[in-house]
Amino acid sequence: MSFDRRTTLSHDGVAARVLEGVVPAASYVDPTAMQVSAPAAPLRRHPADDAEQESRLLFGEQFDVLLEKDGYSFGQAARDAYVGWVPTEALSGPPLTPTHRVKALRTYAFSQPNIKTTPAGLYSLNALVTIEETDGRFARAARSGWFMAEHLVPIGAGFETDAAGVAQGFLGAPYLWGGRESLGLDCSGLVQQALAACGVACPRDTDMQAKIGSAIGPADLTRGDLVFWKGHVGIMLDATQMVHANGHHMATVVEPLAEAISRIDAAGVGRPTAYRRL
Repeated sequence: MSFDRRTTLSHDGVAARVLEGVVPAASYVDPTAMQVSAPAAPLRRHPADDAEQESRLLFGEQFDVLLEKDGYSFGQAARDAYVGWVPTEALSGPPLTPTHRVKALRTYAFSQPNIKTTPAGLYSLNALVTIEETDGRFARAARSGWFMAEHLVPIGAGFETDAAGVAQGFLGAPYLWGGRESLGLDCSGLVQQALAACGVACPRDTDMQAKIGSAIGPADLTRGDLVFWKGHVGIMLDATQMVHANGHHMATVVEPLAEAISRIDAAGVGRPTAYRRL
């Protein structure tokens, strides 16, 4: 039996105890629950600063650590089950229960409840915070600082209803392999974050995302539908226009679907492999 390394908490003969009897390993241990305490943190393929960034964790997201090596922690992101190496210095424990999430595309946390004080961040859409006190327009988050309260929404409330509209908010954001924030994101990161803002759980990579929802035909495309290629995905704004983060434009852009199909096919990737509706 084969296991997807991207979502299997196992490395170098050590596996999470819940995988005992499922995944072969020399030893099984209970992961240590930690939490991202930096505005964002890379999740890398290997424990090195120059290793490939496969994903990126946002502030407040839980990360269950299996082992540590060379200043990195190997573990699993609780939000989407993705596995990899995160800088240990970007983590804190034990995890705090989030009370709010960031609803703004990006925002700062200030050292005092005053916009003239020292800012930290930037904190991106869907970051999770634990508010400990409020002061007028400001709310202080544990392990961070003072946020503008209107940039936050209580956990489980205030979801957006238009994923395509959320994705449009990222227009101009630079393309970044493995990124999940407005300072840089890839195609599947854009889809994941747009859906998360609408309260819809979504896996990390395009091949995983191509299994959600139901299949439709290209003639049926409408706003919010997803179009997949091998290794790429976009969100339809209507029957003909698509928003996507891509390495051709090195940004999040709106592009006619027909033009994208022709361009991507000419690049040797091929034509769309799936059309999905959530």
